[in-house]
Amino acid sequence: MTRLTLRHYVFVALSVFVLFLPGRASLPPLDRDEPRYMEATAQMLHSGNYVDVRFLDQPRYLQPAGIYWLEAAAVSLTGMQDRNATWPYRIPSLLAVTAAAVLTAWIGAALFGPQCGLLAAALLAVSVLMTAEGRMATIDTTLLLFVLLAQCGLLRAYLDRERDLATPLAAALLYWIALGCGLMLKGPVVLIPGFGTPLALALVERRIDWWRRLRPAWGWLLMLAIVLPWCIAIGVISHGDFFSRAVGRNFLGKVASGQETHGLPPGYHLAVFALAFWPGSLFAAMSLPFVWAQRFQPHVRYLLCWIVPHWLVFEAIATKLPHYVLPTYPAIAILTAAAVVSFPTEWAWPRALWARGLLAAYGLIWFTVGSVLAFAGPVLLWRMEGTLSPAAMLIPAGALPVLGLSAYMILHREVLRAVMAAVAAAVIIHVGLFTTVIPRLQTIWLSPRLAAMVDAHRPCGRESIVASTSDSEPSLVFLLGENTRLITPTAAADFLQQNQKCGMVLVGARELAAFSTRALQDGLDLHELGQQAGLNYSTGKHLQIGLYVVMPPPTP
Repeated sequence: MTRLTLRHYVFVALSVFVLFLPGRASLPPLDRDEPRYMEATAQMLHSGNYVDVRFLDQPRYLQPAGIYWLEAAAVSLTGMQDRNATWPYRIPSLLAVTAAAVLTAWIGAALFGPQCGLLAAALLAVSVLMTAEGRMATIDTTLLLFVLLAQCGLLRAYLDRERDLATPLAAALLYWIALGCGLMLKGPVVLIPGFGTPLALALVERRIDWWRRLRPAWGWLLMLAIVLPWCIAIGVISHGDFFSRAVGRNFLGKVASGQETHGLPPGYHLAVFALAFWPGSLFAAMSLPFVWAQRFQPHVRYLLCWIVPHWLVFEAIATKLPHYVLPTYPAIAILTAAAVVSFPTEWAWPRALWARGLLAAYGLIWFTVGSVLAFAGPVLLWRMEGTLSPAAMLIPAGALPVLGLSAYMILHREVLRAVMAAVAAAVIIHVGLFTTVIPRLQTIWLSPRLAAMVDAHRPCGRESIVASTSDSEPSLVFLLGENTRLITPTAAADFLQQNQKCGMVLVGARELAAFSTRALQDGLDLHELGQQAGLNYSTGKHLQIGLYVVMPPPTP
C-alpha cells in the first residue's frame, strides 16, 4: 500500500462513526457542562434569538455562539425541537470525532506513510479522553476538528516548501477559515495551536519563508470576517458584558487562578496522560527514543512544534482539565504510530537501566489502568445497583485476554501487533461500558428519574411549573424545561402558594423541615406525589427528593 485511497478514508470514517454510536441515545445528559450547552441551545431555538445565549434567565457569556448554532442546526434538522432527547444535540460531536479521525489519518499518511495514518487514527479514536468527549454535546471535539483543519492548511504549506512546490490558494483559505470558525467556537483558544505551531517552527528553524504561502497579508481579514459580525452584535446586545465575562473572567481568569476547584500544579496533564490517552499512552512513552533520535527531521519537528507550545501553555495556566490538551492528541498519536511502524518487530528496550525501570513501571501502570477499566463495569453495577450482570462480565472476559496478549507481544518486541491488540481491548471495553453498564446505573441518573416522576404527575400538562430546592443540576433543568425554578426551601413554599393549580416542587430530605414550616405558615395543605433517591455524582452527595403539590380543596 503506497498511499491511502478514498476507500481507506471511508473505512476509517465508518469505523469511528459506528464505534461512537453506542450510548449516544441511551446516555442521559451528563452534568454539568453538557446539559448547559443543551439547555442553552434549546432556549435559543424556542426564543429565536441566535445571538444572545442564555441558560434559564441568565446570560451564558463563556464563549461565542458557534457550538450552539451547530447543535441548534442538528436539532432542527431532526425535528426534535419540542422533545428533551439528548442524541440530536450530540450529532455535532459525533460528526466531529469522525472527521477528526479521518484528518489524523490523512496527516499521518502525508508525513510517515499510509500505515502510520491508519494506526494514528485508531489510537486517537479509542483513547479514553476522545471516547468521553466524542459522546457529549460539548465543544471540545468540534474545536479539535477545526484545529486539525488549520493544521492541514499549515502542513500543506510546510510540505510544499520541502518539495519546492507552489501552495494552492485552497490551503490558505482552509487555514484562515478554520481559525475563524475556531474563534466562533471557543474564542482565542484555537490560536494557541493555530499560531503556536508556526511560531515554534520559526524559532526552531530560524526561518519563516513558508509562512507567506498562507497569504497572511489578507488571511487574517478573512479570519476576522467570520467572527466579527457576531462579536459586534453581542457587544451591542450585552453592552460589552460578554467580553468582560468571556475574556476577562472566563479566559484570563483561568490563566491566573483555578476556576471551579480545578486549580492544579504544572505536570497535571502529564500525570493523567496514562489514563487519558490509554491504550496509546504506553506506546507513546515507548516512542520517545524514536522521537528524540528523529527530532531534527522536518516531519517530526513539525509535530513537536504542534505539541510542545500547546502543552506548555496549558500546563502553565492555573485551571486544568484533561480536555485542554486534546488538540495535541492527534500529533501524539501520529508520532507514536510513526515509531511503531518504523520498528514493528525490532523494537528494543532502552539500554540505560533507569530508562528500563521507568518504562517497566509505566507499563505496569498501563496494564493496571486497562484492568481497572475492564472490571469497572461489573464492579459499578454490583456496588451501586446490587446486580451481577452477565452482559457486563463479558467486558473483562473479552478485554483482559486481549490486553494480556498485548503485554506479551510488547515483551517479545512485536510492537505493531501489541498496539493492534490493545486497540481491540479498548474497543471491547468502551463499547461494553456504553451499552451494558452506564445506561443501567440508575443510582447516579437521579435527574432523569425525577423528570419522569414530574412528567407522570403534571397537573397542567406542559404548562405546569416546577421548582427544585435540592437538585439544581443542569441535567434536571434540561429535562424539565426552561420554566424550571431553582430556589430555596422557603421560597419554594411561597412559590406553591402563588401557583397552587399548576405548581410542583422537588424538595430534598434535608430541606423538608424548612419547606414544611413555611408551607404551614402559608396555610398550604401539601401532598407528596412520590420520592426518588440517588447519588449526585457531581457533588458526591446522596439525595432523597420528594415531589410536592398543594392539595385542592374538597368539592362541596
